Amino acid sequence: MNVAALIMAAGRGTRLGGERVGGDRRPKQYRDLGGRTVLAATVEQFARHADITTVTVVIHADDTALYRDALDVPQCKVTPPVTGGATRQASVRNGLEALAAFETVPDVVLIHDAARPFVTDDDITKVLAGVEETGAAIAACPLADTLKQQANSDEVVETTVDRGGLWRALTPQGFHFDAIRAAHLSAAERDDLTDDAAVAEAEGLKVRLIATSSDNFKITTADDLARARKRFSEDALGAQPPLPDVRVGQGFDVHKFGPGDHVWLAGLRIPHSHALVGHSDADVGLHALTDAIFGALGDGDIGSHFPPSDDQWKGAASDQFLAYAVARAHERQAQITQLDLTLVCEAPKIGPHRDAMRARIAEITGIDVSRIAVKATTSEGLGFPGRREGIAALASATLVFPGRIT
Repeated sequence: MNVAALIMAAGRGTRLGGERVGGDRRPKQYRDLGGRTVLAATVEQFARHADITTVTVVIHADDTALYRDALDVPQCKVTPPVTGGATRQASVRNGLEALAAFETVPDVVLIHDAARPFVTDDDITKVLAGVEETGAAIAACPLADTLKQQANSDEVVETTVDRGGLWRALTPQGFHFDAIRAAHLSAAERDDLTDDAAVAEAEGLKVRLIATSSDNFKITTADDLARARKRFSEDALGAQPPLPDVRVGQGFDVHKFGPGDHVWLAGLRIPHSHALVGHSDADVGLHALTDAIFGALGDGDIGSHFPPSDDQWKGAASDQFLAYAVARAHERQAQITQLDLTLVCEAPKIGPHRDAMRARIAEITGIDVSRIAVKATTSEGLGFPGRREGIAALASATLVFPGRIT
């Protein structure tokens, strides 16, 4: 199931007041909680959840720079931000229309306030289960306080309101995507609907209440922000801070020389007095990089995916092996942040081809060339590379996975 999280961060937070950045009040979603912003903490909760496919943030048109500076989580699931509208309802509608334009349209969408950074994995899981059962479900808490209705402007109590059956609506609020999109389009001219559940109800959808954590409060006032900072500080003291899920894999390959007039190295055809011998094109550099990615994934090695006993790989171009490994990483929603290749040989000379090799690897992998290193060394005349009997390659790959580890 494809599940999109839509984080609403286009508000101005005028009730908060206080801190100024660059002469202007900073909206609450960009305030500091103690080393990170409210928005970053909220986005991470959804990005790290195993059932969330993508996370899209709806921001104010003036907040592009604030957004860029605020987000400090790995970007594997986070799509480019969407510009909001004049009202929250319009902003949600803009977000839904952006999701509808995705290559794969979501099955389910969770709509969440950016200013609720203490939503838990359990809250998200419960709401998703509710959506699966009924098509629409929202996080909520039954009211525990006694309610009083004011009689007049003097703040005199007129009556005590029966709190039986009353709930506080929270977020996330989850829906089948097509249904809530249609409901928002139908309600585009209304201004009396205060949350997405109300929009759904106006369209006749049945919305299920899901009892979730009362700690999932919304930062609205300065007191709320102080409470959030205290909570964040206490959580940080109670456990080691979460670390990004970064994994490094290693690759190593060797091919010997045989008759020929060129070698394939790092995806390039380079003239030489000999060729490299192998079942495929024997590109020792791309083989090492492929194994490095498989290593970071814990996903076997190049021989297990492309066995030399299989004739379909005889003479095959090795760029397809590397592209396959990259695709396997993308399936795991892992971002490849660096590739490092070292070639060990006396000849051919690598220096004249280094930049072209980096560019070719970038082309195959889709990684920026600034994140790719190609180095060369000799073995000082020692061993088989020193005797010009073949070429060895060593590689490493750094991958960042969604979420964090503790």
